[in-house]
Amino acid sequence: MRNTLTVLAALALASAASAQSNPAQTTLTVITHDSFDVDRKLIAAFETQNRAKVRFIKGGDAGELLNRLILTRRAPIADVVYGLDNSLLPRARQADLLQPYRSPALSRVPAAYRLSEDGLLNTVDYGFVALNYDRAWFEKNKVALPRSLDDLKTPAYARLTVVQSPATSSPGLAFLLATVNHYGEAGAWNWWRAARAGGMKVTRGWSDAYYKDFTRNGGRYPIVLSYASSPAAEVFYADGFNPSKLPAQAPTANLFLPGSTYTQLEGVGILKGSKQTALARKFVDFMLSAPVQTDIPTRMWIYPAVKGTPLNPVYTFAQEPTPTPIKPDIAANPQRLVDAWITQVLRAR
Repeated sequence: MRNTLTVLAALALASAASAQSNPAQTTLTVITHDSFDVDRKLIAAFETQNRAKVRFIKGGDAGELLNRLILTRRAPIADVVYGLDNSLLPRARQADLLQPYRSPALSRVPAAYRLSEDGLLNTVDYGFVALNYDRAWFEKNKVALPRSLDDLKTPAYARLTVVQSPATSSPGLAFLLATVNHYGEAGAWNWWRAARAGGMKVTRGWSDAYYKDFTRNGGRYPIVLSYASSPAAEVFYADGFNPSKLPAQAPTANLFLPGSTYTQLEGVGILKGSKQTALARKFVDFMLSAPVQTDIPTRMWIYPAVKGTPLNPVYTFAQEPTPTPIKPDIAANPQRLVDAWITQVLRAR
């Protein structure tokens, strides 16, 4: 009996020692929009370095993601959020969702691309929301390209166009802000109503528009609201892609109609109520680290925010337009414009 007790005591001590040497892993929960993609090896290295597990939640398109965070703000479902942008930050700020943390790495991000100096969102990347078109479709059908937003709203081109809803999609909201900036509110509502009456399709999010409705992927619409870097992605994912032997042109191209483009800044921030603030700060730093910044361009097809980060040669097919700056009164309260769009356009008869 004594021997048995001695063995059990020894096992208990060994178990306790093992528990002390291998403490339970800390879990960091990160909620992102559906297009988030970072090399799993980089995530694994972060986990090993911090003796933690990173759990990801896909929150839908960026607009849906923000709505979800607002609905759960009294009982936050994550510690960190990635994917809110400059068009959504005013609403996130108003809802008091974020706690400030300014990463030291933000000093390497050009001032023009910083989302907020108070650290509510640290800019991770930037891109240009723009209309793309399917070169082959226009060549095959011998259709001239539209030259203005006024052209695009006519039935001849509206029926060829798919965009995203500003109520659920960050590119959709960006496009809405660009049109209001270009036409003024009354003019923008007239444009949207005419375009929808002419056959323009409005989807919930970017993935549906690009991967289901765009003619490049078997859909019916040869003009799609996407990004100025999307033509580079088309080349990268083409069969037989060879970075040392690039094709003469991409199968898609940008349609930089005056008043249609928008500079989008995406960031990472820490949610109020996080129980893992120290680890969350490390994750914010991680997203601005050189390995992640280098990985971003050919995974999410946006530009890395940290100055000097190298780009894959395929980015010769991406273009950087010079969008018209959004007027401060338009940028200050995008949700008011979304609400007006729902009333003036979506529910209009």
